[in-house]
Amino acid sequence: MQRLKSLAATAASVPITLFGLALVTFLIGRVMPIDPVLAIVGDRAPQDVVARARLELGLDQPLYIQFWRFLGQLLHGDLGRSVMTQNPVTTDIVNFFPATFELATVAIIVAAIIGIPLGVWAATRQGSWIDQAIRVFCLAGHSLPVFVLGLVSLLLFYATLGWAPGPGRQGIVYEGMVDVHTGILTIDALIANDWGAFWDALAHLAQPAGILAFFSLAYIARMTRAFMLAELGSEYVITARAKGLSSARIIWRHAFRNISVPLVTVLTLTYAGLLEGAVLTETIFSWPGLGQYLTVSLLNADMNAVLGATLVVGLIYVILNLFADLCYRLLDPRVR
Repeated sequence: MQRLKSLAATAASVPITLFGLALVTFLIGRVMPIDPVLAIVGDRAPQDVVARARLELGLDQPLYIQFWRFLGQLLHGDLGRSVMTQNPVTTDIVNFFPATFELATVAIIVAAIIGIPLGVWAATRQGSWIDQAIRVFCLAGHSLPVFVLGLVSLLLFYATLGWAPGPGRQGIVYEGMVDVHTGILTIDALIANDWGAFWDALAHLAQPAGILAFFSLAYIARMTRAFMLAELGSEYVITARAKGLSSARIIWRHAFRNISVPLVTVLTLTYAGLLEGAVLTETIFSWPGLGQYLTVSLLNADMNAVLGATLVVGLIYVILNLFADLCYRLLDPRVR
């Protein structure tokens, strides 16, 4: 019964959260000093044209009527039409989001594979030169600006050494050569069995994903180290050592299992931050993802696109938070 009540409470919180997300997004669109009508008709349009456009868009109505109309459009999957691309915003997001998903997924996988063992290693060697080196490495990951690393990476590996391809998702030779199925170029190239396009897409992915992974693994390693230090100082670890258990078993079988629950939150929030669009990284490497789409739309006063992308970012956070809650229930018997 208690489990059913918990699941019911979680299920009930989802529509409330989504309603709040829609309300906040709507209000942001109304308080921003950008007139969506002028973005459509232009700054030099006659007043009668502006008034007619405002009437057609329903912007002459009270805010609560505009909001209910906005909700109705959302329920039908209608985010409006982009002024910049002249496409439905939903279509634009479907086209741009796979690039961000591919970049963020590769980055978080690399960050987790490297960052978690680094954090554990630093915790088990507390105070040693290894611990100090890892802490300095993590500090660099938090301190160095992403645009500096991106520009230096392009200058060194692309312009000077010629080891890496230039900006973009794919070279000119392979553009349009692979049929789009998922929007994720590496997977689409594998589906088409085009190994040339696959390695080219992977080479273009390496630099931006590596930079994002560096920043993410610095945070993941630092948090893993802090969690592990707290567990290694616990009484049950001291008891396990007194019983003669091996260090590897104590670290990975007992201590690491206990930090897996808070570590899920760290990984989830880091991944959500990457999925919302790494604006600077996508801009520097001309990566056509959600972050770049949102930035360009904002600069062009394309409010439908801005609000649509903002809703998607909020929805990503809601979904990943639910995923983290589910992981809590699976990993922690006390929550179950």
